[in-house]
Amino acid sequence: MNKRPSLRDIAALTDVSVSTVSLVLNDRPGISDQTRSRVLEAATRLGYEITLPAANPQTTNTIALMIEQGSIHALLDIFYGDVIRGFQSEAQRLGYQVLLHMYDRRTEGLEAVQSDLLERVQGLIVANDGDITPEMVVQLEEAETPLVLIENHVEGHRLPSILGDNFTAGYTVMRHLLSLGHREIAVLRGPAKYSSLVDRWRGCLAALGEHDLTLPKEFLPPPVSEHPQKGYLQMKKVLALPRKPTAVVAISDKTAFGAMSAIREAGLSIPGDIAIVSIDNVADSVYTHPPLTTYHIPRREMGVLAMQKLHHIIEGRPEIAVKSVVYGELIVRESCGATR
Repeated sequence: MNKRPSLRDIAALTDVSVSTVSLVLNDRPGISDQTRSRVLEAATRLGYEITLPAANPQTTNTIALMIEQGSIHALLDIFYGDVIRGFQSEAQRLGYQVLLHMYDRRTEGLEAVQSDLLERVQGLIVANDGDITPEMVVQLEEAETPLVLIENHVEGHRLPSILGDNFTAGYTVMRHLLSLGHREIAVLRGPAKYSSLVDRWRGCLAALGEHDLTLPKEFLPPPVSEHPQKGYLQMKKVLALPRKPTAVVAISDKTAFGAMSAIREAGLSIPGDIAIVSIDNVADSVYTHPPLTTYHIPRREMGVLAMQKLHHIIEGRPEIAVKSVVYGELIVRESCGATR
């Protein structure tokens, strides 16, 4: 039987003190972002489960938030970091301790999740899909542990879900570019295993359909998986074409940041040569050069709502299972070339 990793194991792997590891894993201030990232990465690699602190140290109520293990630790991810912080703050207010579980499909089966995780918690939030497949969610539902989904839903199963308005986001940013006169538009899509990104792409298609437009295949570079510079690599493929687009829709701000780097590296200006719009409105989007036009998805609020819904289910209150879509809005900045 494998020994559970300790704080000392993480400290040895990252060459920091045990006290520093403790501060990071308890989400305390005073640690640099670089050190925090190294410690969280090492903890994930060793299979250490991170327990976020509860408001009341005497509480025995524990809930879990499960998310796939990506190339960036969930607490540092520019989208899901905000979701988790909203969820955690509401859990603390309600007196719950939060267990953050990073699911790794390469080393962990569903049976381990059911036996090791569900037996220790009063409720479960599943954030995002990807490696957490619909079949997995259905089996978790059958375990009868209170369950709420974030940015995830399973067709044919009435599970409570909190979703960003992803279809509208894709529709709105594409329609915005079309209203500015663009017709040569590239779309930097995301992997099809993420339902939220698929919904954004469908929204883009709907806006194009209203104008009887289709995009040439070369303006739709395939998604790049397991790479931190996905948008950069996709944009490089587009920029290598003899005919270049006048505008780009990036499926997420993280994708847009990479795409903007590739455009500048090619000696082109934004928006003079190529306009760009995106979806998410993460904090860094206002600090790009030029500031990024993007559709705001209220991530922190999604985490709060999911925790409130889970709390009601745990308490046995009557709760209708619904897909709750949180409204967003288009934030127009300089990258699209429009006047505010």
